[in-house]
Amino acid sequence: QVQLVESGGELVQAGGSLRLSCAASGRTRSTYAMGWFRQAHGKEREFVAAISRRGESTYYTDSVKGRFTISRDVDEMTVYLQMDSLKPEDTAVYVCAARESFYSGVGIYENHYIYWGQGTQVTVSS
Repeated sequence: QVQLVESGGELVQAGGSLRLSCAASGRTRSTYAMGWFRQAHGKEREFVAAISRRGESTYYTDSVKGRFTISRDVDEMTVYLQMDSLKPEDTAVYVCAARESFYSGVGIYENHYIYWGQGTQVTVSS
């Protein structure tokens, strides 16, 4: 089992920045391809960004390209989501997820992931 704990969400004004962190524990002798998803109130959960197991590949949904950056610290088993130029429509609960260890590439669908965190709230005021 792998446990994922997100942190860093808070209330921020439009145009501001936040950095979310996702710390993995448990079966951490393996590294995992990771992703961030978000769910706004009353909406379906949507993919935001993903990073491959060693960090050489990343992928973003169109609405965050150029504003968000996903990265990872392999030694610390932590994945980050740097969010700049935030907009009110970025308001959501942000959840990180991990793929099974034998998948090395990025995943963009929910069914690519088997481990999920509880999420951290990001609120962007206008």
